[in-house]
Amino acid sequence: MTTQVFSGERRVDVLDPRDRGLAYGDGVFETILVHHGAPVWWDAHLARLQRGCDVLGIAAPDPGFLRVEAEVLIAGCMRGVLKLILTRGIGERGYTPPSDTPTTTVLMLSDAPSPPPRDGLVLRWCDTQLAIQPRLAGIKHLNRLEQVLARGEWNDASIHEGLQCDTAGRVVSATSASLFALRDGRWLTPPVADCGIAGICRAWILGNVVEACEVVLTRAQVESADVLILCNAVRGILPVAVLGERRWSLHPRALALRDLLATSEKAFEKYPPEDA
Repeated sequence: MTTQVFSGERRVDVLDPRDRGLAYGDGVFETILVHHGAPVWWDAHLARLQRGCDVLGIAAPDPGFLRVEAEVLIAGCMRGVLKLILTRGIGERGYTPPSDTPTTTVLMLSDAPSPPPRDGLVLRWCDTQLAIQPRLAGIKHLNRLEQVLARGEWNDASIHEGLQCDTAGRVVSATSASLFALRDGRWLTPPVADCGIAGICRAWILGNVVEACEVVLTRAQVESADVLILCNAVRGILPVAVLGERRWSLHPRALALRDLLATSEKAFEKYPPEDA
């Protein structure tokens, strides 16, 4: 993993232990697919980063600065993952946000994840629920403890992901992906007005598939769906094969949706590779 850290636009060697991102999770982040040396869906990621900064009251870095430093880091990378972390910066002890400290930016480049299983993902339900907090809903803030606790619920390598509900019992998402369920010919995804992340790939589906929309979903409605998919900005569209006792075969509608994404964004073309 290659890492660069900046205080404002000044390169520094290490993250200061007084950084509010470390102390309080006071910041936002983006996880961006790199394909042939270019960041995929860069503008969408930057727009969500800005929304997160607006919600938290953090001064966002200059977009030109971010793009230049990102391109330096990912130059020559055929396929990888760029993580962009932005914090409020260094502060003294206490919750009161400082107003005169430069923001901290961390850029990290790591390997791309392994291709998903060809037959589809195996899912489970998580016991850890997501707290309802509309003010933070949609943004990708640094506090991911609910996801950490949920992902810690299993060690079985044959289970690829877990689905989480909110404290009202409504289905929200997987721990690290958005969820879509095909019911009555429509692709349905839970709203993120009360909690959850407004996913980049999720937004692409909602904006490019006529029959896709937001609908509140119960566990029973998810389990009885004609097909399930997960999606995120790094791995694209991932068909689901198993959820608990329910099993699905690869559905033509899921494969067609994956092909549509590949046509729109070449980074997802023939991924996973045919020889995987």
